[in-house]
Amino acid sequence: MSKLNQIIAVANGKKTKTTREITESYKKVQKSALFEGISRTYQPIDDEGETFPPEKKNIQYSVPKAIEEVSKSLAGLFDIVATQDWANTQAKADIVVDEQTILSDVPVTYMLFLEKQLQDVQTFVSSLPVLDPAENWQWSDAANCYGSEVTQTNKTKKVLRNHVKAEATEHHPAQVETYSEDVVVGKWNTIKFSGAVPATEKNSMLERVGRLIDAVKFARETANMTEVTSVDVSRPIFNYLFQTTISAE
Repeated sequence: MSKLNQIIAVANGKKTKTTREITESYKKVQKSALFEGISRTYQPIDDEGETFPPEKKNIQYSVPKAIEEVSKSLAGLFDIVATQDWANTQAKADIVVDEQTILSDVPVTYMLFLEKQLQDVQTFVSSLPVLDPAENWQWSDAANCYGSEVTQTNKTKKVLRNHVKAEATEHHPAQVETYSEDVVVGKWNTIKFSGAVPATEKNSMLERVGRLIDAVKFARETANMTEVTSVDVSRPIFNYLFQTTISAE
């Protein structure tokens, strides 16, 4: 069993490391280009038409990946600070949301820490990109992200045409005017890809984190604890927030 001063020393270093990792993830979710991908293929109208190579850009980041990174970074910190706070006080309280107990017997000192961290999670979720409502998106298992419907656009090229303004006569040559005309020579088939999430999913996550913050505030007045024992709180917290399973390191 670890001593309290050892837990405190480890917790301080863990806080610094986690802050650095969360800041990096937060910066990445601000860059919309990382979440965007595209696939374009060209099809000429006839066999003799000009051909063009396909174009493809894979997404470099996605909301599930961002959530995984942030959850993993915070998991160890949540647990080690919980262990420290559990040893600092006796008072305890359950954190309950809509009659569902998220955590039981939580000390007040940890609730103060948890409230601040959940506010950071709230800021993170608020910054998550959402899918463009102008597109019809469907989840693509192959691309592991959302894909739009195929759109088709024309590929044109300019072709010179002659217009006879005046026919040739015995005394004058024909008057011919040359002009260019855009002629369709093929079609682009385009599928957009996105690592963002539907707005409803983002709003649902924001609602859950807001409810949990309120529950922590409500229970904070009666929460405390005393001994240095390993405490695992990260998994139920992130399982609730992001509806996913994580394993704390």
